[in-house]
Amino acid sequence: MGAILHIDMDAFYAAVEILDNPSLRGQPVVVGPPPTRRGVVFTASYEARKYGVRSAMPSRTAGRLCPQAIFVPARMERYREVSEQVMAIIESFTPVYEQLSVDEAFIDVSGVLRRWKTGRAVAVALKKRMRSELGLTASVGVAPNKFLAKLGSDLRKPDGLVVIPDDPKAIAELLAPMPVSRLWGVGKVTEARLRECGIRSIRDVQRLRVETLASFIGKSSAEHIYELAWGRDAREVITEALAKSISSETTFDEDCDDAEVVRQTLIGEVENVGRRLRSDGRKARVGHIRVRFEDFTTITRQKPFQKPTRTDRDLINCASDLWARIKMDAPIRLIGFGVSGFDDEEEGPRQGELPFGPFEQEPEPKRVERLDRAVDTLREQFGTSAVRRGSTLRLGEKRDSSENDD
Repeated sequence: MGAILHIDMDAFYAAVEILDNPSLRGQPVVVGPPPTRRGVVFTASYEARKYGVRSAMPSRTAGRLCPQAIFVPARMERYREVSEQVMAIIESFTPVYEQLSVDEAFIDVSGVLRRWKTGRAVAVALKKRMRSELGLTASVGVAPNKFLAKLGSDLRKPDGLVVIPDDPKAIAELLAPMPVSRLWGVGKVTEARLRECGIRSIRDVQRLRVETLASFIGKSSAEHIYELAWGRDAREVITEALAKSISSETTFDEDCDDAEVVRQTLIGEVENVGRRLRSDGRKARVGHIRVRFEDFTTITRQKPFQKPTRTDRDLINCASDLWARIKMDAPIRLIGFGVSGFDDEEEGPRQGELPFGPFEQEPEPKRVERLDRAVDTLREQFGTSAVRRGSTLRLGEKRDSSENDD
């Protein structure tokens, strides 16, 4: 009986914009800077996606593909606010959920099936509450494991509900005709290699011995892909206590091979983490980045701060240093930044110390943090694009950010 759910809110950023401005309903909405400015698309409504608009695409390209698109600036604080409401609804069903991003989560409902009987019943109730309480739609997959649940949520977007059968034979038959790219870990490079070997569908993988597959792509990848081809995935839903870490990450709709786009996205995630740290009144001792390549190879790098901090300057310096250590030799699927090792105590005069007096200057870290908080306030009121850090701008845009592109 399927007890794992994957929920994915439909075109989340665009859906929130439409929720707050109903006149946008039915229109091709693009969340991101206008095509007259440099920058990339955060997401797009399904009306805009029909024209080929997708996330991480340059806004200029999106404007060319869909000239009638309505561009609206991203409001990350608003999206996080709605995301918290989404997660609160999920938690009202069960505390066993793994949040993947602001709009996506795995849910283990095995502990509540005595009441709900089936995973499908939970999914129906969950979708109903998302619509009635938040005015948003979600696509949900119900399955015996995480891979199949994620696959199910992708099959009938938007507002879909797909239940994957538990029977191994039925699962194998369902997977067989699908392209091999549907398997986690099969990015463009692996897919090209498999195609060279005559492997195009999941059925082709099922027909092979794992040893034969290993001769094409290596033992580790072969074992992983072979298990998924038969619908087997032993990973559990992992819940993380908020107190242990704060992180923010972006999964690109399509693997990104533009290092500048990845860098800009990383800095945006760093600023998200900084705002949350300051909002929580905490300082972090360790920073880390997480990078997932197209073949699902995932690496993390971390380093301690010189002292506990919550300033964007320190966080960005840390992320930039860690990013410089990573060789981008393949397109990237996910980029993220996080912090841990919290110091919850507000700084004040230590025993034997005196606060700075009327003729002393405020220490620089205090001034930097006050500036960060002022920027947080501006962004909350006017959107994340109201104030932009110089380091996030492309060379040339710094000279005149209002100058139109050719």
